[in-house]
Amino acid sequence: MDFDLVIRNGTVVTASDIWESCDIGIKDGTIVAIGPRLSAAPGAQEIDAEGAFITPGGIDAHVHLSQFFEATVGVDIDHSIITNGVVPDPENFVGDTFITGTRSAVAGGTTTVITFASQMKKDESIITVIEDYHKLAKDQSYCDYAFHVIITNPTPQIVENEFPRMVDEYGITSVKLYMTYKPLRLLDYQILDVMYFARKLGITTMVHAENADVIDWMTQHLEQKLMTHPYHHGTSRPPIVEAEATNRVICLAELMDTPILLVHISGGPAATHIRNAQTRLLPIYGETCPQYMFLLADSMQKGDFEGAKCVCSPPIREDKSDQDAMWAGVRNGTFTIVSSDHSPTKFNHPNGKQRGLKDGNLPYGKFRLIPNGLPGVETRVPLLFSGGVLSGRISPQKFVEVTSTNPAKLYGLKKKGSIAPGFDADLVIWYPQTKFQSFKLMNEMLHHAVDYTPFEGIEFKNWPRYTIIRGKVVFSHGEVVGEMEYGQYIRRQKSLLPGPRDVWLSEWRP
Repeated sequence: MDFDLVIRNGTVVTASDIWESCDIGIKDGTIVAIGPRLSAAPGAQEIDAEGAFITPGGIDAHVHLSQFFEATVGVDIDHSIITNGVVPDPENFVGDTFITGTRSAVAGGTTTVITFASQMKKDESIITVIEDYHKLAKDQSYCDYAFHVIITNPTPQIVENEFPRMVDEYGITSVKLYMTYKPLRLLDYQILDVMYFARKLGITTMVHAENADVIDWMTQHLEQKLMTHPYHHGTSRPPIVEAEATNRVICLAELMDTPILLVHISGGPAATHIRNAQTRLLPIYGETCPQYMFLLADSMQKGDFEGAKCVCSPPIREDKSDQDAMWAGVRNGTFTIVSSDHSPTKFNHPNGKQRGLKDGNLPYGKFRLIPNGLPGVETRVPLLFSGGVLSGRISPQKFVEVTSTNPAKLYGLKKKGSIAPGFDADLVIWYPQTKFQSFKLMNEMLHHAVDYTPFEGIEFKNWPRYTIIRGKVVFSHGEVVGEMEYGQYIRRQKSLLPGPRDVWLSEWRP
């Protein structure tokens, strides 16, 4: 057969099956054949997988890149910065751009990222925001990419007129809402408005669920007691803060009969609310992240201020039972996907984590002023493979399901997320286990623009050997070999997972 690339002798893993001694034939960036001993015409490129696992390329559906604002520390932000595709004040930018973030992604086996175009409170249009974000990404990505839109000002003009344009013209079929952070959060009334129109258009609504008033009250009273160490970021947000908001937004979704995804769930109580809703057959989906599966709150106690590196929201939990609940939720299907929530901020920079030291109570600073978020787009897939599959915590099929197949289904990436004829040839070839020397991670091994990793010192028992996007090798044996302009914007369809049920709680109908 006429192939551009043939991968030989692999153990191919999908969300349902494992096929040993298998070849994959690729033509024009698409998988066209799978089977043993495929015959290929002379001139086709060949890669010997040497019996190692071949998995679909990772899809990281929760990645923050080229975002030039810091909403997590209470700074009022009225309008989006219009960049026209140019990074403003790059020397003082403390996160990842599309260049550095997607470079990091492919080095960790991720072939598609979904990032966030962010509306600010007084932005009167989301179309302007989407257009400007496109300019920041164009020809700047090593991997394929798509957008969500963060909604902070759901005016009638936006939800009635611009939501349909967002779907039809830009292929964006998901929005994210915040129940916390003053510059971003919506009231329940506004959340219902968004859900109402999202249901009509087949938009998936993502929700960051934490009770903002409880957080503000707790933070004020902790500061009065000088309990401002980075560790007390978690004290201000006990699991009930997440659980209450999770339950509340599930109730709103049930009232509106619309599917939602609860993002970055960290605690067992919130996971229980999601599981109970799913048991009642509600279209409620859950996401968790590696930081909640591999780290505990003692990571925020390191040194006087080193713990700031692990400040994120919701916080990394103290009780191992919450960590165990995350693994159980992945195994039993409570969590549809595992994403990185890559939201990096440099540590040794005055505009980065060091902001927490600007307002006294040294050497501990004030957790309220520490930018929230961790880097993780490069480590997500290897962490789940090494610490999940190779440790026996999850099966290879479950690994594929939560890192690739389900993100593709949930977010309408029709040609991605599986290894089958007709799908994009987005693949990860791992090392044969007998030939891999395990190592402990150091930040200098990674490809992001951030000066630390929260997973420093964790042992990895395997790592992607090749990352392949649409039939092209973009990462090989520790080196990024792809081109920055290779990544394509992906227009998405509606979610392929179950949606509205047409079951109502009263006589009201939309």
